[in-house]
Amino acid sequence: MPKPTKGPRLGGGPAHERLLLANLAAALFTHKSITTTETKAKRLRPLAERLITFAKRGDLHARRRVLSVIGDKEVVHVLFTEIAPLVADREGGYTRITKIGNRKGDNAPMAVIELVLEPVQKKAAPAKTAAKAAPKAEEAPVEEAPAEEAAEVVEETPAAEAGAESPEEGAAAEAAAEDAVVEEIPEETPAEEKSE
Repeated sequence: MPKPTKGPRLGGGPAHERLLLANLAAALFTHKSITTTETKAKRLRPLAERLITFAKRGDLHARRRVLSVIGDKEVVHVLFTEIAPLVADREGGYTRITKIGNRKGDNAPMAVIELVLEPVQKKAAPAKTAAKAAPKAEEAPVEEAPAEEAAEVVEETPAAEAGAESPEEGAAAEAAAEDAVVEEIPEETPAEEKSE
């Protein structure tokens, strides 16, 4: 048996609170966005997200568990057929609570709780991973290239590994690498002349 929450209940007793949250969840799944008090929205969020997680599973047992909370078959059907496919790629955070100020009559703090149905944008690979992969791809051509081209390739890879965050920084790093190559060439030529 779940442990009852400490402190005052919404509405009155635990049974009334459970029914109140079930009705709020049904309204949220039907309308995709509802306006309620901040306290009710904060208490509704975990219940709604757990029900959406069941809907993402999509099997018969999950459907029956959601039906035990929300008695309306039409709302459960909407949850499983319309909402669950839209949030299938999302790992969590299916709801969003936005505070909208106080109610005019009793000055109660109000909030809008809504479903987050936008598609998930995948994050780009970190720069360090891309920089590590780039030198590995360049190693094979370096072995076959002549000595002068190999020196240029070796000097360019530290700029890529440095993790330049902007194109300007990358261009500055490449220019510094080219300057280093140009400075090394005159130093080698006098040493060769002295040995002859």
